[in-house]
Amino acid sequence: MAGHGEWTIEIIKRSDTAKGFEVLPRRWVAERTFAWLGRCRRLAKDWEKTIASATAMAFIAHIRLLTRRIARHCFA
Repeated sequence: MAGHGEWTIEIIKRSDTAKGFEVLPRRWVAERTFAWLGRCRRLAKDWEKTIASATAMAFIAHIRLLTRRIARHCFA
């Protein structure tokens, strides 16, 4: 990722004193994105033979989500 811009990785850890469910900051963003991608049948299992094709399928799934949202917003 170093060649693709400046990135900062922040690891959010759960506190040791927490009991039960506790909402962690910004974790829901990643969980929501994985849920959206999980609805794509091609990404449900690891069918791809190369990392390049798996990456391409993830891009295609994101493009599909974005175009549907844009179309729904523009033509509603």
